[in-house]
Amino acid sequence: MADIRSYLREKKKMENEQSGSRQGGYKQKIMKYKLTHVYRFLLVLIVIVAVIVLVILQYKQHVYTGHEVLAVVERERVAGTRDLRLGSSILTYSKDGAHCTDSKGKVTWNQTYEFQDAIIATCGETVAIADYNGRTIYVQNTKSLISQISTTMPIREVTVSAAGYVTAVLDGQDVTWINTYDPSGELVFQGQARMSDTGYPEAISLSPDGEMLCVAYWYLNAGLIKTDIAFYNFGEVGQNNSDFLVSANSYTDMIVPQVCFMNNSTAFAVGDNRLMIYAGEHKPVSKAEHLLNEEIFAVYYSEKYIGLVFRSEVAEHLYRMDVYDTTASKKGSFYIDIEYTDIFFGKDNFVAYNETECMIMNLSGVEKFNGTFGKTVRLMLPADGAYKYTLVTDDSIETIQLK
Repeated sequence: MADIRSYLREKKKMENEQSGSRQGGYKQKIMKYKLTHVYRFLLVLIVIVAVIVLVILQYKQHVYTGHEVLAVVERERVAGTRDLRLGSSILTYSKDGAHCTDSKGKVTWNQTYEFQDAIIATCGETVAIADYNGRTIYVQNTKSLISQISTTMPIREVTVSAAGYVTAVLDGQDVTWINTYDPSGELVFQGQARMSDTGYPEAISLSPDGEMLCVAYWYLNAGLIKTDIAFYNFGEVGQNNSDFLVSANSYTDMIVPQVCFMNNSTAFAVGDNRLMIYAGEHKPVSKAEHLLNEEIFAVYYSEKYIGLVFRSEVAEHLYRMDVYDTTASKKGSFYIDIEYTDIFFGKDNFVAYNETECMIMNLSGVEKFNGTFGKTVRLMLPADGAYKYTLVTDDSIETIQLK
């Protein structure tokens, strides 16, 4: 009996071990199966990522050698007019009036006036048109008239926001007035400037949403030229501050002829010896300064980039453009070898062109295109699509695609 019971115990033990072994092997097979599928998925993912990276690199390195015309619309040019970009539309203006045309040649509005010296300020798809020393400001977007503002004093300068707010510098003889109007044309802020006090407003700029105003005042102090860069907030944040003033910076021995909002939270100022960048959604403060030891030839900007153009220090190049982003970081220095008439930024590149020539360079330093148009171009602007552009000539509006 003892031997039988011992035998049965040993048999059961062996059966349990064999069962556990079978279960363990089954689990191992399941795990191996799962790992195989994970490895296959990761391999496919790596291949896809590699292909995407390769396509992006090829796209960035690809050089265009020509272009094809996708569409042509006839236009009739009036002598004495000038063309400007207004968003993706074309603003044509003169002393006698202005009109807006879309890329398909449709005139969306036409405004007549009689100005001696038209002042034009744009922001996105909005424009303010005034007469230097006049008393009327027309505020329009690409679709229609937003407001018509009448002033009681001569206009010296205007700036406009994409939302339709306008600030005008008005000559009041002993006092210079800085008036801001809302999109309906109502006066919402009236500031005063005196050379003996705040100084003269040399440059002004509104944020795209119209909430903030930047003013550069210059004045003399103990025989030295000084400039104050002041920021005003017309929103809730500025309500608790005297005259809506929320921040200011002072600079000695420098005049600042240009201040600009790039977007609602970033602005910059260009003086004769430095570039200043300010950041802050409601109270802009100094973010960075870049000292300059060369004379600035021109300044171009977008909502993402600032381009300072200098005469090239290298004999074989005509110009050099230093590009900065909204973080105040320098993206690089790029040489321009044509006598350009205009420069504008794209998503990751810039375009420099004149009436017959064009060069396009990305911000990695690759020259994407350098060629001629084959006709006289008055204005060039980006169209919908990568490396697609609209060319405005004397008698046509062409949509082209680089190839």
